[in-house]
Amino acid sequence: MEIKQVTTNEQLEDAYFVRKTVFVDEQQVPLEEEIDQHEDEATHVVLYDDHQPSGAGRVRIVDGYGKIERICVMKSARKKGVGKVIVTKLEELATKQGVKKLKLNAQTHAILFYNKLGYEVVSEEFMDAGIPHVTMVKHCN
Repeated sequence: MEIKQVTTNEQLEDAYFVRKTVFVDEQQVPLEEEIDQHEDEATHVVLYDDHQPSGAGRVRIVDGYGKIERICVMKSARKKGVGKVIVTKLEELATKQGVKKLKLNAQTHAILFYNKLGYEVVSEEFMDAGIPHVTMVKHCN
């Protein structure tokens, strides 16, 4: 397993491939909502498992927070700790930019996963792309 900060078009396409497979194909998120106007300002990561793109995510600095977004893992790589590797890498990239707080909008089925990583729910449930979510935050040391 290897995680990389995206630096090439090929790596970015690999990240998009994972995101499209998980969010668009599996979860029926419209493509125009998944690939959005924030792609160029975000720092992307892609995780490779046996040289295959298997996970992805991105982080942006928004209102002083490291905003972690688009965390996804291919079905074949789930339950292997891949999500934690992706989130940890994004947190590291955000804190290197000086942020002390992290924020994300979690699908409600993933609340426990993010709780284990130190995130706390700070919002009521809301719908995003037809999927229930909550906002969660984490303070960095």
